[in-house]
Amino acid sequence: MNIVLIGRGRLAVNMERALRDAGHEVISINSHTLEELPLKADVFVIAVKDSALQDVICKATKGREDQLFVHTAGSMSLNLFEGHTTRYGVFYPMQTFSKERQADFSVIPLFLEADSSETMATLQTLAASISGSVYELTTEERKYLHLAAVFACNFANHCYDMAASVLEQHGLPFSVMLPLIDETARKVHDLHPRQAQTGPAVRYDENVIRMQTALLTGSPELQHIYEILSQNIHQYACDKH
Repeated sequence: MNIVLIGRGRLAVNMERALRDAGHEVISINSHTLEELPLKADVFVIAVKDSALQDVICKATKGREDQLFVHTAGSMSLNLFEGHTTRYGVFYPMQTFSKERQADFSVIPLFLEADSSETMATLQTLAASISGSVYELTTEERKYLHLAAVFACNFANHCYDMAASVLEQHGLPFSVMLPLIDETARKVHDLHPRQAQTGPAVRYDENVIRMQTALLTGSPELQHIYEILSQNIHQYACDKH
């Protein structure tokens, strides 16, 4: 297919490589230089930050109202395209991206939504060319998917950041955590996360919890987070039974 990719961020860079590797012809356009946008393509993919999406849709679709446009945002509605183009959809890859590391799109789940069955068929063909995991999902369902991704990725990474802060204050490198992090991630390939949970909070070992809470006296925010997470982990463990 002839693809126009609007955006030069982390997702766009990775998607461009994946599309080219799959044999598609890709024209990459910076969202700030839309005057260079072709008038026609098989699919126009808008991969920009959520706050810029509506403005880019308004500008990019002018004179191209009969073209197929999709966005790649996890929490943004399909209906953003209404009144701007007659053919539109969502092409959401659920993954965290960086420009330094090329993501393997073949294992990244892609979630699709479309204005019609004809548009969906086109998006299914495009998605299947780069990924082995393709799903149809409504805007409302996708919002919950994105919420779950925030817990699994962004919040988990923030926990790594907090761990790094504790270690750095005591002259220890974050690298000592990597084998533990890797094994934790591997376990949930085979076990439900609740079954894989370990640590003092599961059995609510009050002696350890009190001691570790006291260690965070100088960091009241971390102390509060520690207490809330410990209580929540124990509650989930009790619910398991």
